[in-house]
Amino acid sequence: MPVLALGVSHRAASVDLLERLAVTADAAPKSYRRLLDLEPVAEGVILSTCNRVEVYAEVASYHAGFLALKRFMAETGEMDPDEFAEPLYAHYEEQAADHLFGVAAGMDSMVLGEPQILSQVRAAVRTAQAEEAAGPVLEPLFRAAVRAGRRVRAETAIGSAPEAMVVAGLDLASLHLGGRGVDGRRTVVVGAGEMAALAVRVLRQRGAAEVRIVNRTPERAHALAERHGAEAHGLHALDRALAGAQLVVTCTGAAGFVVSAEDVAAARSGHEEEPLFVVDLAVPRDVDPGVAALPGVTVVNVDDLGAGIRSGRGARASIETGAVVVAEEVARYAARRRAARLAPLITGLRERADGVRSDELMRAAPRLASLTPKEREAVEALTRSIVAKLLHEPIVRTKERADSSNGDLYARVLADLFGLDVTPGP
Repeated sequence: MPVLALGVSHRAASVDLLERLAVTADAAPKSYRRLLDLEPVAEGVILSTCNRVEVYAEVASYHAGFLALKRFMAETGEMDPDEFAEPLYAHYEEQAADHLFGVAAGMDSMVLGEPQILSQVRAAVRTAQAEEAAGPVLEPLFRAAVRAGRRVRAETAIGSAPEAMVVAGLDLASLHLGGRGVDGRRTVVVGAGEMAALAVRVLRQRGAAEVRIVNRTPERAHALAERHGAEAHGLHALDRALAGAQLVVTCTGAAGFVVSAEDVAAARSGHEEEPLFVVDLAVPRDVDPGVAALPGVTVVNVDDLGAGIRSGRGARASIETGAVVVAEEVARYAARRRAARLAPLITGLRERADGVRSDELMRAAPRLASLTPKEREAVEALTRSIVAKLLHEPIVRTKERADSSNGDLYARVLADLFGLDVTPGP
């Protein structure tokens, strides 16, 4: 049965729509039960992140699968299917593999090469396995996607793009702040993950005088602060941490706004004449749009920075090389899948032919009784060679046509002509 992927992503969907369609960890068991109850669906994996909500499924056919998965997503978001019809995309068979491999490599992310997506792809298939939703079709697909993602990161500079995003944001901040740029400035980093760690490191390298790290989990803020000689605060103390700051970098994984206009206004009370530059690297955004309307405050986000990062010569070269790697991995996956699908048929065909060969040799045994052992071995080798040559062309032609629209028909005809009770595998 074929593979179909249906989804929406940051490329065309709003943050609000992505949040409504999202499948949380708590909702996963119920969601997978609903997914597997759909008649056309045999297996399924749900990939739900800040950037995208996608459902990969083994389906009976494209049309039936498309309607079923679209209905599933509509029920998940408790909305009419027409509400997300415009940003909805579908990928079928090898196109689904090509899309997933690019996603795993970080090539389809809002922040090129984002470090989290590869682990999110792994986690998605593990959850599906735990819910007994992923099997012999989707498990190999996701294993191949992880392999492709690793190769792209190992063989290109895509993995360094998040650092480039941080650097680009701080370069803009330096230009805006003027004079000495970041050097000697009071700064705040909101978040304590990989992007936040990058930001703190670059800020220290550029001579930031004081770095305050704010995070929802204070323990993580303290751990990061200890490594870089910074201050640590819990999110409840955000307004105090922002007091006197000239540069703020936010990069949390929160679903909603973390930095509100009220927090910033309160922190700047009496110091409104001082400039404040805010770099929002989060997806979805951390900073309330109202912050940008405050006097003396400038806000940039990944939309402002991403186009420049992707259009840079180094990024373009990495994307081009990454696309080649993905194409190679898709071809490898398709070949393995083709071989796995045809294996039962080819094995059955060879066993049937060898059985006929053995029966005929036994029937001819009285006439071959005078042969020496060496002559008998030569006859055995000759009959095996004849059988192999007779089967070679049908097997090769069947493999060549496996990916065509009539691939399964060729396989079924071959099985029927030789009287085999086997059909192509999944």
